[in-house]
Amino acid sequence: MAVIPVITIDGPSAVGKGTAARLVAAELGFHLLDSGALYRLLALKTLRLGMPQVAANAAQIASLAEQLDIAFEADDGNTRVLLDGEDVSAEIRTEAVGARASEVAALADVRAALLDLQRGFRRAPGLVADGRDMGTVVFPDAQVKLFIDASAAVRARRRHKELSDKGKNVNIASLLREINERDDRDRNRKVAPLRPAADALLINTDELGIHQVKSQIIDHIRQCLPDQPLPGSTDC
Repeated sequence: MAVIPVITIDGPSAVGKGTAARLVAAELGFHLLDSGALYRLLALKTLRLGMPQVAANAAQIASLAEQLDIAFEADDGNTRVLLDGEDVSAEIRTEAVGARASEVAALADVRAALLDLQRGFRRAPGLVADGRDMGTVVFPDAQVKLFIDASAAVRARRRHKELSDKGKNVNIASLLREINERDDRDRNRKVAPLRPAADALLINTDELGIHQVKSQIIDHIRQCLPDQPLPGSTDC
């Protein structure tokens, strides 16, 4: 039985891994797993339920994770994210939901509850999965692993531009502080901390645009998956 290939793209918040994953999945014709969206959906659910403390409600949140009513729908090249039948694509990208998602993701019971759900996205012809522990925990047997990084200052500037372009009034100093705080939580949590897999290719994007990042990823895939319909060498 043929092995379904998996490409994992991990990295910290606001580094562009989600955009890179979408571009790569589209070029390969692979399925896409935005694992961060799962945690953001769960985070949004807890906020809507008015849960003030995450750690104190760990068991309840894990139970919610097992019962999430979610769906991802393709829409003119983008992906609509639905929670309980409602399109929450924009709402889950807010800073408040992102901060809560980081807290939720630190709970061992929650990560365990979402593990099978994430692995279920592995379907032919292949999967591109982006997140923080795709290559280390969720798909440790992935054929291609990447870790995208950038300095906190660069990520804050990019996030500031993204939000400003959408007409939102944001403070870059506040964004930088939030990114640093989230990095600290993600890198130092006891369960599945943010770190590159031992066999991951590291790409620093401080001086790279998103299409340059995509090109580097595709070149690496050509080397690692020579049987895919992409030209390239056979040395990984």
